[in-house]
Amino acid sequence: VKATKKTVAVMKMFGLDLERLRVKAFTHKCRFTLDDGDICYIVGASGAGKSVILREIYSQTPENQRVRLDDIELEDDRSVVDCIDGSFFESLKALSKAGLNDVFTVLQTPSKLSEGQKYRYRLAKAIASGAKTIFADEFCSNLDRITAAVIAYNIHKLAKRFGRRFVLASSHDDLLGDLAADVLVIKHLTGKTEVVYRNAKRGENGSA
Repeated sequence: VKATKKTVAVMKMFGLDLERLRVKAFTHKCRFTLDDGDICYIVGASGAGKSVILREIYSQTPENQRVRLDDIELEDDRSVVDCIDGSFFESLKALSKAGLNDVFTVLQTPSKLSEGQKYRYRLAKAIASGAKTIFADEFCSNLDRITAAVIAYNIHKLAKRFGRRFVLASSHDDLLGDLAADVLVIKHLTGKTEVVYRNAKRGENGSA
């Protein structure tokens, strides 16, 4: 961070100095393991480093085994069902798994779907891609909380039934019950990162 009159004023307001900011850049670390069918949920306040952790996990995942929901484009020249890879029945199956099984929805173009439907569409595309691990930053952050809860519950069922791994990051903690994440990563603004396993037999709860 370059020291200017305004940046120095902001740092003074929050009791920060340049050295502390430099140190903070190297504190985003944690260690955990993910099995097939696991959901990893990274939660914490904005600016705590959730996205940094998610990107690091993404970078360490083989390219042919990963997909990021944010990278999936919303086409405007083909129907939803035509945008899903695979045969006709494989496409319908992927859409159904993601909760998109209404005839008018699957015949619509992805760009014209509602926000909740767009998220389900991206999920269907990720499923059809065959990727073993699916990533999502700011998970369901722009959706109403009822829709977000439904999608979170569907993801939990998908992970357990088909062995897909999900790595999700969000500042919202209201989806913990619906997701039932296997690994919960709590990123604090200061201090150590907490890693909590849903199944205590996989390891002791603690910090990293």
